[in-house]
Amino acid sequence: MLDASFTAKIDGFTLSAKFVLETSGVIAVIGPSGAGKSSLLNVLAGYSKTNQGHILWNGNPIHTQHPSLRPIAILFQDNNLFPHLTIQKNLALALTQWPWLSLQQKILIRDTLASTGLSYVEDRLPSKLSGGQQSRAALARVLLQKKPILVLDEPFSALGPGLKDEMLDLLDYVTKKNNLFTLLVTHDPKDALRIAPRTITVINGEVSGPICTKIALNKESGPLTKYL
Repeated sequence: MLDASFTAKIDGFTLSAKFVLETSGVIAVIGPSGAGKSSLLNVLAGYSKTNQGHILWNGNPIHTQHPSLRPIAILFQDNNLFPHLTIQKNLALALTQWPWLSLQQKILIRDTLASTGLSYVEDRLPSKLSGGQQSRAALARVLLQKKPILVLDEPFSALGPGLKDEMLDLLDYVTKKNNLFTLLVTHDPKDALRIAPRTITVINGEVSGPICTKIALNKESGPLTKYL
């Protein structure tokens, strides 16, 4: 269970959050531009500090922990694949700081890539992959971290509609397979309706929810009426 109740001041912007996620699954994070969606992910992941309040994972405080120690893996919009490293070496960064891999680690990387629909790409550079393949490789790298919470900041926004739908379905699949708590920031209501039964809303720095996605996206009575 993820329990967040905090206030964070970031470069003059105040973010206030109060929500509890009791069960795993994909949860959409939706709100207007500049409302604080990315700031929320940064606070959860530990890249921005809270000023007061708490973030608890299964009852244990994590808001004072270093980002590397938190049970959270984060995937940004640009995927953060290093262009000078092969896909295997990019994924190896999730496993070890050593410049070599054991046979078991190589097999784990291969199998994780396969679970995202990629095979025989370990020796390629990111530039040799399509946009969709790069997204799959980046998703594989965060899965290798074996963290129970996955947060994604519009990771598929640069993809065309068909590829984006494929990646959303893949995200839904790996979330269910690995019993993850997945927070997906998106500007597109269709993304939320496709794979996220629950939605957290972020409006003028106020984070609340989760509520039923269909209710959140109701253009007449939902909390996001002005945004939609």
